[in-house]
Amino acid sequence: MSNNRQNITFASCLVLGVLAMSPAAEATVDFGKKGEPVKLVIGYQPYYTESWSGVVVNGKELWKKHLPAGSTAEFQVGLQGAIIVNAMTGEKQHIGYVGDMPGIVATFRNLPDRGATDIRIVAALGTSKQQCNIFLVRNDAPQFASGQEAVKWMAGKDTSSPHGSCTDRFARLAFKKAGIEPKSYLNQNIEVITTNFRAGKLDAAVIWEPTATKIVQSGLARRAASGEDFDALDGGLLIMLNDLIQQRPDVQRGWLEAELDAQLFLADLKNATEVSQMAEKQTEQIDRKVLWAALYGENSKSAGGGDVRVQLDFIVNERVQGLLDDATAFLNGLPNKPAAAPKIREGGVDDKMAREVLTARKLTSPVGVIKAQPLANFK
Repeated sequence: MSNNRQNITFASCLVLGVLAMSPAAEATVDFGKKGEPVKLVIGYQPYYTESWSGVVVNGKELWKKHLPAGSTAEFQVGLQGAIIVNAMTGEKQHIGYVGDMPGIVATFRNLPDRGATDIRIVAALGTSKQQCNIFLVRNDAPQFASGQEAVKWMAGKDTSSPHGSCTDRFARLAFKKAGIEPKSYLNQNIEVITTNFRAGKLDAAVIWEPTATKIVQSGLARRAASGEDFDALDGGLLIMLNDLIQQRPDVQRGWLEAELDAQLFLADLKNATEVSQMAEKQTEQIDRKVLWAALYGENSKSAGGGDVRVQLDFIVNERVQGLLDDATAFLNGLPNKPAAAPKIREGGVDDKMAREVLTARKLTSPVGVIKAQPLANFK
């Protein structure tokens, strides 16, 4: 197994809204017969806090407990979910830890003009209002009494986010609810946003954790608002090739057992130090205190802080389904229509096995809630 501690720049990240469609795989992967060892390749995002159950599955090798003896799991870093979806479309990766937007787009890849690879949402990693939906503002911006006041200040200002991502959906929603239009709303990736804040060329941007906390703790910008101010959810999803689901239900179940173990581990605050240590080992150039704060740390209510950092849903419950409905409609409304319909296709969400696993453990959704902790609790 590889932790993939690579020197990858955020400039290599593709923005979901302009993601080029990959060609269809020429042949179906043979995953073997029930009970046989399996070789899996997993795309995951240690640079997206809401999908850190993948960091735990990787770091603690939880899959070894649940997959047939002799199986292997190779974890490959994706700096953005779009990269993972592309790799899965070509069947180079078999399981993906992604945000809500790329997860939805993946379900439409079985269409002939979109890759013709059947990818399904098999579980929910978690939901939040302050993991992807985070507004940062330049340091010399006024002190705001609330996140809504901060967004109103952005009228006539230069703003940005990676378009087509969960940040984009939130930014457009917040601008609409605040009744404002910025001077510019640029399509910029994380690296460019960071550079522009450093150079004083940007008034505000929407970005996800842990990069949001990294930018703030580096002194380049301030946190100003989040989904807490606009009742806007973001989320993470576990996606899987339908070839794997159909050929190896034993492997699908085993992976979901490991995923449930990981979510329960994340939910236990006694494990916060170990989680941040694993995340540090699987990322580059991010201080462990930043990583800890991104998942567990509290922020002021006036800057979009809330009591719950992440809710670990595991299955596609009513809360997750509502997020999927809203996000799919948003994607379908974009000019290039990353989602080919306003609703996810039938079968695109396939969490039956996850529900069986949850029932067998005598658990209910959500399986845990990570509540915000004072930064003084970091250790």
